[in-house]
Amino acid sequence: DRYAVAFLLFTVTLAGVAWMFSGDPERALAVLVVATPCPLILAVPVAIVAGISRCAKIGVLVKHGGALEGLAQTKTLLFDKTGTLTAGRPTLHELIHDDSWSDKELLFYAGSLAQASHHVVAKSLADAATNKKIALEVPLSVEEVPGDGVIGRVNDRDVVLGSVSFVNGKSKNSDWSQEALSKIEDQPGLITAVAVNGTLVGLIMLSDEVRPEANRTLHLLRKIGIRRMVLLTGDRQEVANAVAQGLPIDTVIAHSTPQGKVQAVQDEERLAVSAMVGDGVNDAPALAAARVGIAMGARGAGASSEAADVVLLVDTLARLPEVFFIARRSFNIAWQSVFFGIGLS
Repeated sequence: DRYAVAFLLFTVTLAGVAWMFSGDPERALAVLVVATPCPLILAVPVAIVAGISRCAKIGVLVKHGGALEGLAQTKTLLFDKTGTLTAGRPTLHELIHDDSWSDKELLFYAGSLAQASHHVVAKSLADAATNKKIALEVPLSVEEVPGDGVIGRVNDRDVVLGSVSFVNGKSKNSDWSQEALSKIEDQPGLITAVAVNGTLVGLIMLSDEVRPEANRTLHLLRKIGIRRMVLLTGDRQEVANAVAQGLPIDTVIAHSTPQGKVQAVQDEERLAVSAMVGDGVNDAPALAAARVGIAMGARGAGASSEAADVVLLVDTLARLPEVFFIARRSFNIAWQSVFFGIGLS
């Protein structure tokens, strides 16, 4: 559309000059007939629609032509961790709690409150409690802080569930909690803290495996022209480093809030055209802020799919290299059509 206006002005001017110097109006008519913008009007949209159709055939929804163009120009990819580079199915590994508490009690309060959150870790906690035949209660007065945790009332007690820093900031320390926190500082696994009535009472260790296709996918993305890859996560630095180890990741940004992810996307966009890949509610603002937002839509949150420009309808990263290849191929064909078509005219 931008080029069409300039092309029209150039054509009308050229027709006028031909008429003025020749004195023959047929010269102007000849210029207008020959200088048809068909390559712009027809060839480019056809190439874009064909590219979007090709993506749909492999299970990837590209919402508009601008998204396909962004994919063709992308040089930097930012990845969320949980549910994107990892499988997004954290499993219960270990429970650490005060001696006055039992595993069943800790899972009861954590699992009950976790029911109110759509985060994959919360879902895993609720499932773990259910699998152990623990009858959960419906939490009341729930407040979720995106990227940090959940606050609510369970069994007439105030419960806080979430990251260690978040829960620790809303509870008082005890001799047990100080000793427990010192022991888990260097642990690579996911750690969720639980506080009841203002006291930190337990830590829940979970493990989430890196997707089996992640390493090969990221190396293929390098080969097709992605120059920089960034890992964004709200988890601790140790967890992020463990996931990035062995993957072609250039930068790891841990302890990242939803606002922090948006800032990271904007910082990268100033350097090169960037795309963000995510799956959760916490990723939705960053997906919306990116030049191209790519959502893991098969099991991800609806908010992320709504905010994104591209949705992977199959639960795998393996489609990403093909999507970028299709986008770049489509726009190469579009540009060929423009230059050859207008050049011949």
